[in-house]
Amino acid sequence: MRTQDGFIIIVLFWLLFSIISAMPFWLNDSLGFSFADAMFEGVSGITTTGATVVESVSELPAQLNFIGGLGVIVLAVAVLPLLGIGGMKLYQSEMPGPFREERLTPRLADTAKSLWLVYTALGVSCSLAYWMAGLPIFDAICHGLSTVSLGGFSTHSESLGFYQNHAAELVGGAFSLLSGLNFTLWYMALIKRTLKPFKNNAELRFFLAVVTVAVLITAWQIWHAGMYDVTDSFIHAFFLTSSMITDNSLATAGYASWPSHTIIFLLIASFFGGCVGSTCGGIKALRFLVLFRQSRHEVHQLAHPRAILSVRVGNSVVSDRVLRSVWSFFFLYVSMTVLLVWLLNMMGYDLLTSFATVAACINNMGLGFGETASTFGTLNDTAKYLMCAAMLMGRLEIYPLLILCSRFFWRS
Repeated sequence: MRTQDGFIIIVLFWLLFSIISAMPFWLNDSLGFSFADAMFEGVSGITTTGATVVESVSELPAQLNFIGGLGVIVLAVAVLPLLGIGGMKLYQSEMPGPFREERLTPRLADTAKSLWLVYTALGVSCSLAYWMAGLPIFDAICHGLSTVSLGGFSTHSESLGFYQNHAAELVGGAFSLLSGLNFTLWYMALIKRTLKPFKNNAELRFFLAVVTVAVLITAWQIWHAGMYDVTDSFIHAFFLTSSMITDNSLATAGYASWPSHTIIFLLIASFFGGCVGSTCGGIKALRFLVLFRQSRHEVHQLAHPRAILSVRVGNSVVSDRVLRSVWSFFFLYVSMTVLLVWLLNMMGYDLLTSFATVAACINNMGLGFGETASTFGTLNDTAKYLMCAAMLMGRLEIYPLLILCSRFFWRS
């Protein structure tokens, strides 16, 4: 199988499973979904975005987040090893991040099975934690699957805020962060029975530092606004910040009434995302770490022009090829975001609604603001299809879709 074949299959599989996911919504007459509504709901679920066009989700039968969490293709490779060596191309195209060639085991099928084993174990642990925090067993399972997939679908329109339960919010925030870690670190830690993989990972330290700063800023802002006391401010800030920065989209009650500058801050934070190799969306912490190290490198190089310096992440030297890839991805991601915001604004939506909606979809984060704070059903059909494309671009990290639009790609 050629590299071109891998990219084609990746895109076709995601389009196919998005349509399959939409069919139950469209064919169920009692829901009254248009095809645009069904596609939006299906794509949102399978890409673990968590945005919904439904105002009341309590009676809606759907659990798509967990399947989409680690990638339908990785699951297919795990259960269909007949793909053989060609599956490596699929795996490299599916797994996010600049370091796609890393494998846990020599055989791809074993690697995919190992990732799913860790993923399932984390889902079970999260469900048990929710149950111990006081959620009914059914709700605990649903929210456990949704949290670990960083998908954000809930059994209630008020999301996790429905329960008014501080323990549940602490569980949601903690497992959002745990699910935002590189799953290869989980696997190595479990196999070697040591925490060294976590201690020695530069991306993880950077990710936790950024999350800590974001939580403290958010807690201070809502406390300063007089919305909660110190304890409640920290718990709500920890939960919602962890949820939005890892693009989970589980929400606390009344988040839309928070100061607008706080919500905008969290929407911007959603572009950061979690670690490479996790179920999160966004640009990913590793890319921001590489950009930071590269920027610092340029400052040092200007100060000492004759010095021979290199960009390092941990003990590894970042190659020029990876640097170019990170910078080009960052440029494309920002450019596509600006374009989508502009298109929504041209359709008549105000700038805040446009930005929040695009941030929710392209980052696979799912929490809107403005007109889409309670439901994305307020969007017209054209905007829904556009946001479906944004969700797929965010899930596939833009390149596979753009590559298929390239004439150079089809020449050989």
